[in-house]
Amino acid sequence: MSTLTARPVLTDVFWNASGSQVWLKRLVLLVAGVAALWISAKVQIASVPVPVTLQMLVVMVIGASYGPRLGATTVAAYLMLGIQGLPVFAGTPEKGIGLAYVFGPTGGYLLGFLIAAYVVGALARAGWDRSPVSMAGAMAIGILAVYIPGVVWLSSGFGLLAGLGGENAFMGYGWENWYAYGVKTFIWVDALKLVVAVIAFPVIWRLVGNARA
Repeated sequence: MSTLTARPVLTDVFWNASGSQVWLKRLVLLVAGVAALWISAKVQIASVPVPVTLQMLVVMVIGASYGPRLGATTVAAYLMLGIQGLPVFAGTPEKGIGLAYVFGPTGGYLLGFLIAAYVVGALARAGWDRSPVSMAGAMAIGILAVYIPGVVWLSSGFGLLAGLGGENAFMGYGWENWYAYGVKTFIWVDALKLVVAVIAFPVIWRLVGNARA
């Protein structure tokens, strides 16, 4: 399997658009993806300092089924709605809205969602979504893409930006707490959720007859 060969992703197969319909397709998928991210943010288990939600699964599915550019654009559109003050994030508006929320404890994970959507989308374009083993690899890389900026931000906060957040800036929980606060609460739950994608994508490809396209 060549990682340099661009292959279809699932949305290419289920909606084969051309001409002006391509833009309609992209718009519909973008709106659907943003809605899914919004809803998944509200399905949560309360935890401190970052809530456990279904967003990790939704981000990975969007990336793998949309491809890198549309997947990342969809997540970026979702983040922009939140930055503009819409209560689309987990815990909003109770825990703040807009930039005040983005620059809080969850900021690194939100950035990680954007990175993961692109990375997983690129791997899907390379055919990694065609078998359980390669899909598991794509999901593992996607998890790292979320957790690395999430943990760095949660540990260091605005300290990385020389205190540009002002008096109420989130200054992080310290590196001694990186695992307890940034990983331990979520990793096994996220791993279980992503098993769904690892199993589902190869099965769907076999059903549509493109597992070895």
